Amino acid sequence: MSLIAPTPAPPYYAVIFTSQRTDGDNGYAEMAVRMVELASRQPGFLGVESAREEVGITVSYWSDLESIKHWKADMEHQEAQRAGRERWYSTFKVRIAKVERDYGL
Repeated sequence: MSLIAPTPAPPYYAVIFTSQRTDGDNGYAEMAVRMVELASRQPGFLGVESAREEVGITVSYWSDLESIKHWKADMEHQEAQRAGRERWYSTFKVRIAKVERDYGL
């Protein structure tokens, strides 16, 4: 399985979540797996890519803005967001972008 999400032809949307973690796991790894599992079942979800060193970057891809809105409002996702603010992240930023062009090998 590729680590690069197999996205469709543009346009589509990217939610870019950039973060710095706090010390310790505190249940983070388990919740991260659960969130990908849950997101993948949401209407409009196209894929996800993630990398972590000093800064973590997770990019999820969505067919439209309405799908992103519904994902943000998901109750289990909201619980993970709350835990992130309280336990897992010292800082984070969310950016939403429209992908108008993509290419690759």
